[in-house]
Amino acid sequence: MGRLDEHIAMITGGTSGIGRRTVERFVEEGARVVFTGRREDKGAEISAGLGDAVAFVRADVTVEGEIEAAIRFTHERYGRIDSLFNNAGAPGVGGSIRNIESEDFDETVALLFKSVYLGMKYVTPIMYEQGSGSIINNASVAGHRTGYGPHIYSACKAAVAHLTRSVATETIEKGVRCNAISPGFIATPIFGRSMGLTADQAEDRLGELEAMASSAGAVGEATDIADAAVFLASDESKFINGVDLVVDGGAIVGRGWTEANRGMGAIAQHLRG
Repeated sequence: MGRLDEHIAMITGGTSGIGRRTVERFVEEGARVVFTGRREDKGAEISAGLGDAVAFVRADVTVEGEIEAAIRFTHERYGRIDSLFNNAGAPGVGGSIRNIESEDFDETVALLFKSVYLGMKYVTPIMYEQGSGSIINNASVAGHRTGYGPHIYSACKAAVAHLTRSVATETIEKGVRCNAISPGFIATPIFGRSMGLTADQAEDRLGELEAMASSAGAVGEATDIADAAVFLASDESKFINGVDLVVDGGAIVGRGWTEANRGMGAIAQHLRG
């Protein structure tokens, strides 16, 4: 028995990184999954590997008609949608605030924030009619503290977390839970893309990125976030609503205990000195 037996899920941005691993984990736990992405070749490759339990829909989540169509496809295919993971994302525009172009700003907001709103807009009528469901939105520790991502990315992720909390007060009245996950540093292709690589290049060099990231400090794996999504989709979290679940190995808590005490000890020694 899997934790998601008979479960119907839709996952956006499922062709790489966290999204791809979440598709795999949901299938491992017994779910049937429709996942979206913009690269048809990757979607076909993943579908072939996972078999009849998955279906791929080519969709750009910044386009309202395409995300609506993907949700409609899922509902028509299976007759219900038990969970939606609004996962699709990218680093978006970076650099100094004085150099960010309005067009790049709009594109980043559309991908990281508007797409989440659109997913919730079109899945809630289905879930409300069912009287059940779990909406999961991908936020970030960058929405909690500065210095973890570009300006607009960070602001969008903070907005995702707060929109999740606000919408949760509505959905729970219809038996639908709405929660977010805030990943910390997870070694996925998104970080290669933030350094200027194409999506394919970032995937090809993922092993190199993981090695570099590991030497820089606490780094998680896509599985860590996928497992959190499984938990929030399952009945194990049936009494959890409006929560932004931070999965970052404690990074945003602050400096490590040893480091902090070493620093205070040095100060004390200097003062006694």
